[in-house]
Amino acid sequence: MYKHLLLYSILFCSLNCLAQTGLSTQNKKAIALYTEADNYRVRRQFNEAESLLVDAIKKDDQFIEAYLRLGLVYKAQKLYNQALTTFDKGCSLTNDPKKLKAFWFEIGECFFLMGEYQKAELPLQQFKQNEIATISNKQKLESAQRMLNSVTFYNDQKQKTQGYKTEPLSDTVNQFPLQYFPVLTADGSQLIFTRRKGNQDTDDEDIMICDWQNNRWSVPKSISPNINSKLNEGTCTVTADGRTIIFTSCVGRQGWGSCDLYESVKKGEEWSLPRNLGQRVNSPDWESQPALSADGRVLFFVSDRRGGLGRRDIWYSTKLSNGEWSKAKNAGKEINSVYDEISPFLHVNGNTLFYATNGLPGLGGYDIFRTVKDSAGNWQKPVNLGMPINNHEDQYALFVATDGVTTYYSHEETEQGGRSKSLIYRTVLPAEATLAVKPLLVKGFVRDATSHEPLKSTIEVISIEKDSLISQTFSDTVNGKYVLILPEKKQYALIARCPGYMLKSIHVTNQEIENLEGKVFNFYLEKIEKGKTATLNNIFFDFNSAKLKPESKSELEKVRLWLQENPNVKIEIAGHTDNIGSSEYNLELSRKRAESVKIYLINRQIPEYRLVSKGYGASQPIAPNSTPEGQKTNRRIEFRIL
Repeated sequence: MYKHLLLYSILFCSLNCLAQTGLSTQNKKAIALYTEADNYRVRRQFNEAESLLVDAIKKDDQFIEAYLRLGLVYKAQKLYNQALTTFDKGCSLTNDPKKLKAFWFEIGECFFLMGEYQKAELPLQQFKQNEIATISNKQKLESAQRMLNSVTFYNDQKQKTQGYKTEPLSDTVNQFPLQYFPVLTADGSQLIFTRRKGNQDTDDEDIMICDWQNNRWSVPKSISPNINSKLNEGTCTVTADGRTIIFTSCVGRQGWGSCDLYESVKKGEEWSLPRNLGQRVNSPDWESQPALSADGRVLFFVSDRRGGLGRRDIWYSTKLSNGEWSKAKNAGKEINSVYDEISPFLHVNGNTLFYATNGLPGLGGYDIFRTVKDSAGNWQKPVNLGMPINNHEDQYALFVATDGVTTYYSHEETEQGGRSKSLIYRTVLPAEATLAVKPLLVKGFVRDATSHEPLKSTIEVISIEKDSLISQTFSDTVNGKYVLILPEKKQYALIARCPGYMLKSIHVTNQEIENLEGKVFNFYLEKIEKGKTATLNNIFFDFNSAKLKPESKSELEKVRLWLQENPNVKIEIAGHTDNIGSSEYNLELSRKRAESVKIYLINRQIPEYRLVSKGYGASQPIAPNSTPEGQKTNRRIEFRIL
């Protein structure tokens, strides 16, 4: 046994001596201190490592490698000025290109991490030129090139910070050691964010909410005892109406992986108990940082699961007709890189995605990018938001308000003693980054036409031009309120339907939309009873024709769904015209138009015995025919309960 120990000791000493032959000192005590220091440095015990390296340099003040490692110790603690002084001293002691190369890289990266881009350029170029000749460290070469790309990007951006202002929210909001990942409801009436009581991972994290009252934010309070617990509740996202929240929880709740996503729905003023989104969204790995579309039908999030392009990628899922989520898909190479993508945020206009990545050219670390969806539904090439939104530090997330200009974000700084402090800030996007497509917010309620009791109803926004569903929401069961987003100034159909009630639709024209902001659309629905009528305001025909125009399809599909939801209902489809032309002509035209609607529904599995079509011509006007507006109102399709 002792022979084996002796042999091991001889081999260890020999290998150790061989390992140190490239050092610039022969001082054995300095080498011993240097070697011992690295054991502490790799374990991030920096005080011990610093002390030993300082002692090593005292033993030999020409010990080049000790200066390099001492500089690395300072750099790891973000003590960049001390690191630079130490690197400069070590660099001055050698002419060896191999050793100089190591210093050039570290000096360049220190300046880069300090935001001193122009000072970083020369040492990084020196490192690059010498490294290309030998290619001994391909990873560092790639890193140096990425930093040089950022220097070039900075030179194009550096004038954009002039006159730019940012401000922290009041101390009422920023009252905790850490507060971050702010989100707002679409009307700006509520601010929701995550707060942590301390700097340790074990400190409690909760979701907080503030109300905008009297031109100030109220004191933050726990969003709900049904959501917050003694465990940690992390980053969250809310729908435009603030009534559906998806958040991150990592410990204690039943889940599928290290961190999962959970959903809670607000009814009246009460939040439901959270439910796990299930295995179609969550995995055995890490899921966090969710981002919902305005109507809650699309969910983006971050995961480090297998099948991505990098370590952390952005994934997405869509809500199915049965209320469940589809199997998550990777957002693709248009968004993800071989590096990390985090903190997605989908603006309420539905076609602008913001996120942070360290995998695209920028100013260093994580920068905020945005990508816009084209008319075909494809995400375009991401664009760096540039300065002053981005800088040499990491930018982790950005929330852009409905106006497309005002932004909210959190910024973390290290205080004396090594403790972190993060605050929530408000600022505006640079002029060139403001959103081209600015949405409009519409709100109202749905009630029983007779009793005025609130109804839980489906409200949908249909694009007349694209003949497609743009947004869908549900009115609150308790108060009947709803909030919808119209992505841009176009023509829309707003349709409310509720089982047991008549269908009701509203046609919103471009002219009306010009003054739509803040407009309220209230729906009073009538119960299905014999003789009740409903006007289909979004059925269109060519002039003097009974042929249905393509943009009629969406509303007709809602009629089909309504008939399927109410299988015992039989209806008369009634055609009406204005008084232009002869009575005989108008009667025949109205009859043919009603028949066209009937045939459409029969061709989509509605039994013929449930449908009767009839033309009334101009005999039943509902508005004066003396004006173009009245004539337009009278040209309509109605259905009546039989």
